[in-house]
Amino acid sequence: MANESKEALKLMNDNGCDILDIKFIDLPGVWQHVSLPISEVNDALFTAGTGFDGSSIRGFQSIDESDMLLIPDSSTIKLDPFNDGQITVIADIKDPVSGEMYNKDPRYVAKKAQEYLIKTGVGDTSYWGPEVEFFIFDSANFDYGPNHGFHFIDSDEGIWNSGEPYMMDQETPNLANRPKHKGGYFPVPPVDTQQDIRNEMIRVMQDTFGIKVEKHHHEVATAGQGEIDIVYNTLLETADNVMVYKYVVKNVAKRYGKVATFMPKPIFEDNGTGMHTHQSIWKDGNPLFAGNGYAGMSEMGLNYTGGLIKHGKALMALAAPTTNSYKRLTPGYEAPTILAISARNRSAACRVPMYFDNPKAKRIEFRSADPTCNPYLTFSAMLLAGLDGIENGYDPGEPLEHDLFELPIEEQKKLPQVPSSLEEALDALEEDHDFLLKGGVFTEDIIRAWIDFKRENEVDPIRLRPHPYEFFLSFDA
Repeated sequence: MANESKEALKLMNDNGCDILDIKFIDLPGVWQHVSLPISEVNDALFTAGTGFDGSSIRGFQSIDESDMLLIPDSSTIKLDPFNDGQITVIADIKDPVSGEMYNKDPRYVAKKAQEYLIKTGVGDTSYWGPEVEFFIFDSANFDYGPNHGFHFIDSDEGIWNSGEPYMMDQETPNLANRPKHKGGYFPVPPVDTQQDIRNEMIRVMQDTFGIKVEKHHHEVATAGQGEIDIVYNTLLETADNVMVYKYVVKNVAKRYGKVATFMPKPIFEDNGTGMHTHQSIWKDGNPLFAGNGYAGMSEMGLNYTGGLIKHGKALMALAAPTTNSYKRLTPGYEAPTILAISARNRSAACRVPMYFDNPKAKRIEFRSADPTCNPYLTFSAMLLAGLDGIENGYDPGEPLEHDLFELPIEEQKKLPQVPSSLEEALDALEEDHDFLLKGGVFTEDIIRAWIDFKRENEVDPIRLRPHPYEFFLSFDA
């Protein structure tokens, strides 16, 4: 294809930009970037790429095989609203020696997952609609050393922020308007103090990046928990949009002098942050999950759900991939810990939304994921689990209609549970990942790299360090 750089150069010249910022995702799921002046933006950049050190990127290459290439995807070019004179583009990663796309590039995994769906003949498109939640704090401080460890977060919405006693001669913050404990769902301003911040976030998402937004609102927790729902899209585009979403939320919060986090459980004894993920398969423009089965689901949709449940423990190593994720996944905070299907019931890991009686709206919602995940890997893994369920006719089990958290302990123990820790989830993935290898979507090396990285960089460091609360429990023993 000729003129590969035409669109980038036109956007730069039309908007007085002289910098092209190339973004790509590392294995854990965080954007990295490198910037080029306009003099380096040409057709060769979009075909041959630009080099970088893969050994310095988390989860990628060893130092003896460090040279890698970034290949910008021209379909993702946009103005960067947070850096004057700059446009932004998302890149794929290529191995310069083999000439092949890089197997550990999460974006390449997502592309292979889409291709595999078509090859199965089951459908030609999967749609994804994640509900990404977050917190916006006034400040967050944390540090750890051999002889100390602490974190401190502050928010004018936090019920634990009582402020200083009012004195006539000093200015104090207004702490009257704030959500009650677990009372943050849908209050109007002034209790919802962040309406204007979220408004700006959706304007940037829509007007600059072209992401369609369905709605936004305050979430259940206090201290600035919010949610912006984006309209469903294909697997790759939705994963791209999740990364843009996080970029926008963090940078808009910074504009307001605040800090945003997607950490699943930053506040003790309040609701955590999840990423409920709606998913469905279509073929020739027709939805395939609508039918006459349970909750209006087709047999295919139920089998797909059966695959999510069967491989649920292994999926959690990708979908809830931090040690903090399992602080969220505890009963009592609307976090789904039981791998079961249910209509309307939000305490099940797999829920069938019942808002509209429309075949095009029929989908399954996997509720146990959180936004610390790598969306390219997580969506791909969920799709492969569902396709495995369709291929093998997995039954999702007896639907559970009552509040699962109210079940007697003896009954709860009979139901399949999500792992109770990241270590347990990684063990499950190590034991159960053949379904991810189908179609060459995932490879053994990326699964091994993921497991090793998480154990070495998260499980072991947390296991080895004393926790501040242990001093309360054990210091006087």
